Amino acid sequence: MAYIKLPELEEMDPEIQKLAREILNKTGKLGEIFQLLAIRKDIYFMTDNCVKTLLLNQTELPYSIKERIALLVSLENNCPMCVDVHKNIAKMLGMSEEEIEETLKGIDSMNIPEKERELIRFAVRASRKDNYKITKEELDRILNMGWTVSQLFEAVTIAAYFNYINTLSNVFGLGK
Repeated sequence: MAYIKLPELEEMDPEIQKLAREILNKTGKLGEIFQLLAIRKDIYFMTDNCVKTLLLNQTELPYSIKERIALLVSLENNCPMCVDVHKNIAKMLGMSEEEIEETLKGIDSMNIPEKERELIRFAVRASRKDNYKITKEELDRILNMGWTVSQLFEAVTIAAYFNYINTLSNVFGLGK
């Protein structure tokens, strides 16, 4: 249960209510993160756009890499609610239970090509508070593995998004 009172359906902006009803019809419940974001229409739609752009739309990175970053950054940030949500989303997007479990055991437990492992490792590293210590040489190492600047930018943006959403979840006690 969240640390604050979250808005009920009737208290939400009409545009958000419409989306909430669709979710309720499909799943039977609204997640606390949805309710938290519904406090502010502008922040709700900004976040919704991030989710669609980074996670749901087909982009330059495969869904498996995006979800592995989501899971690992959420683990790093000690956000169990986000880990649980993204285990389910990873399944919906085609990851097997085995792939999800090996991801949750850590980067070195994943049975993936080294090139993917290093991109994910870099993205998780970029999510940490000491990311200001990342050097040009570290960026160049990832780019020299065959990743494009755009793909690297996408991976780091996903990691940054999870710092944002994990912070909201943790600070407001979602899922507790």
